[in-house]
Amino acid sequence: MARRFALEEGEERWCAELRALARERLRPVAEAGEPGRVNRPLVAALGELGLLERVFPPDGTPVSALELCLLRESLARECTEAETALALQGLGAYPIALHGTKELQARWLPRVAAGQAVAAFALSEPGAGSDAAALELAASRDGEDGWRLTGEKTWISNAPEADVYTVFARTTPAAGARGVTAFCVPADRPGLTGSALSMLSPHPIGTLRFDAVPVTTADVLGETDRGFTTAMATLNLFRPSVGAFAVGMAQAALDAALTWAGERQAFGAPLKDLQSVGHTLAEMATRVESARLLVHAAAAAYDAGASDVARRAAMAKLLATETAQYVVDAAVQLHGARALQSGHLLEHLYREVRAPRIYEGATEVQRTIIAKELYR
Repeated sequence: MARRFALEEGEERWCAELRALARERLRPVAEAGEPGRVNRPLVAALGELGLLERVFPPDGTPVSALELCLLRESLARECTEAETALALQGLGAYPIALHGTKELQARWLPRVAAGQAVAAFALSEPGAGSDAAALELAASRDGEDGWRLTGEKTWISNAPEADVYTVFARTTPAAGARGVTAFCVPADRPGLTGSALSMLSPHPIGTLRFDAVPVTTADVLGETDRGFTTAMATLNLFRPSVGAFAVGMAQAALDAALTWAGERQAFGAPLKDLQSVGHTLAEMATRVESARLLVHAAAAAYDAGASDVARRAAMAKLLATETAQYVVDAAVQLHGARALQSGHLLEHLYREVRAPRIYEGATEVQRTIIAKELYR
């Protein structure tokens, strides 16, 4: 595996271009959206700018984990809403790209990549969050070629407004992770309903209810009873990039703190000249750079097909999301009360930064994964 300790010049230039696009083209569209709802114009803009094609390359080449991380970090520094919209398209439709039939891929991937269809990843349930293998959404046999899905999913991003869902259901009772199958379920299937949830940070997220929703073998992603393989393969790609999202938010908070500490006068000098402030800034910067390097290392390992991707991905998400929480909180403290005003960048980041420590495997789950992988 090639050693990567710094970005190449072309990568640095691309990241700068992405930040400019996010600031000038995407942020105005994001700000015009309704909080808590899918911003379809924003998703469409991501498609029109060719950014979603980076997640679903049209020539069928595998997605680069490092490129995905650079994309998510760059967007997050300027527009977290654009970053999240892109990531959710990827998370929801990547299982189709990975294990879908040619018919499913032809039907959905071009529309998702163009920003014309909204995708969602439906794994979590009221009683199966961190313990995803405990899911209970039942897939009951309906003839030789089909099933009926009955049960509930919750905390599903883009629900209930998505056009297509990757749904994980139990096809073999009491079989743990080995009895789960992944299905591609269009939103217009009879019996599928849902409702929105109001969250701390107003993302589109909700609950899905399945009342004998029909699916067939044509909707299966991968193999029957092997859906957890699809879920884990998807999460191994996206976990490092969740870390990249966190690094982007942390860098935005650090940039704001550096500017403020250099301009704000206190006790007859710039705030940065206070030793306690200078040391805090140094700690923030060191943690951000450490998280970035670990994210890049995990992504490079994924791209190289390394055998320890699960451990590296868990480490990257763990360190980056915990780092972002610390850095954003420290930036708020340095700014004082003004950072808590509605509309302030740090007020926005303070609400945004909490969720990544929970979704796609909470911090505690990442530590469990790492511990198990150390003895594998």
